[in-house]
Amino acid sequence: MTIESYRDLRVWQEAMDLAEACYRLTTGFPREEVYGLTSQIRRAGASIPANIAEGYGRNSKGSYVQFLRVAQGSLKELETHILLAGRLGMIETQSAEPVLASCDAVGRMLLGLLRQLERND
Repeated sequence: MTIESYRDLRVWQEAMDLAEACYRLTTGFPREEVYGLTSQIRRAGASIPANIAEGYGRNSKGSYVQFLRVAQGSLKELETHILLAGRLGMIETQSAEPVLASCDAVGRMLLGLLRQLERND
């Protein structure tokens, strides 16, 4: 398969699925958390595919790598917020587990893409 756009990247597609899962996961959060963990989880989740796309659109490999690293940071932020929401009883373990598993998968793909880009220097 030829990569003609960031939308062709499997890591971006999986990150978009993860972002969607974050929105769905937070629909049952308490109303008073709309500006707290709900917002934090949604913003971190959406930031991952956005940074992959923005980096892809840059004209240099260095910028692309930098944006992929930002996506990795957002991924770790997202995992932390989900774990905190679980500790606070806002989400059940069985609801969080698939999202955390998706975080792991996206993290592995990001790492693989970073290694591939750095190897081609």
